[in-house]
Amino acid sequence: MPVPQLSPEERQAALEKAKIARAKRAQVRDDLKSGKLTLENVLAMKDDPVVGRMKVSTLIETLPGYGKAKAEKIMDELAIAQSRRLKGLGERQQKALLERLS
Repeated sequence: MPVPQLSPEERQAALEKAKIARAKRAQVRDDLKSGKLTLENVLAMKDDPVVGRMKVSTLIETLPGYGKAKAEKIMDELAIAQSRRLKGLGERQQKALLERLS
């Protein structure tokens, strides 16, 4: 499938939309790190089109005391693919993630 050719205005609008989405995901991560949000709150927001696109591994790494290695280990234990995004988590995976990290 060829890449669509965008006009300069369409391209600029797409870039601005992506910038806003990245900023919102960064804000969610900052709020989670500072304690304004809990993991349960963030998982409840998975139906949000912007938040739902966040990778589960990134979410785990945001938590205090967790890095890439621990996030990878937890995801392997819970049988969650490394490429999984929040909106793709099933009910069992979500429940197991909450139990493991809470």
